[in-house]
Amino acid sequence: MTPDDRPLPRCETELTIPFHDVDMMQVAWHGHYVRYLEIARCELLDAIDYNYPQMQDSGFAWPVIDLRLRYAAPAIFAQRIAIEARVSEWEHRLKIDYTIRDAETRKRLTRAWSVQVAVGLDDHEMRLVSPPALVERLLAWQEANP
Repeated sequence: MTPDDRPLPRCETELTIPFHDVDMMQVAWHGHYVRYLEIARCELLDAIDYNYPQMQDSGFAWPVIDLRLRYAAPAIFAQRIAIEARVSEWEHRLKIDYTIRDAETRKRLTRAWSVQVAVGLDDHEMRLVSPPALVERLLAWQEANP
């Protein structure tokens, strides 16, 4: 089995839609979904030991350069949601796919993806390939999770 054949990291986190995230119809405002994605993305990055502090320590910023959300059904006040985040590309950029579901029924509410690129902290130049720090961590994760 080659590293390309092995599974890529994924995680799922749950949260309850708070009152301050909803409008008068008790529907979560669409802009808050980006925060929900960020919560799941940070948990995923923690799982591979390459969250934002480790990115900075390795000499790179990883700005989000592209983000897409597709809403299928609303999240509502006090609803428990499950946000799955999974790495889908990593060689030239870090693409993470997301699915937000009702935690109980598993009904899909939203699909999304984000794309981040490595930018050198020393020269502010975008890298065309992922730096060794990310590659090494993903390969180590794959070794530990065959």
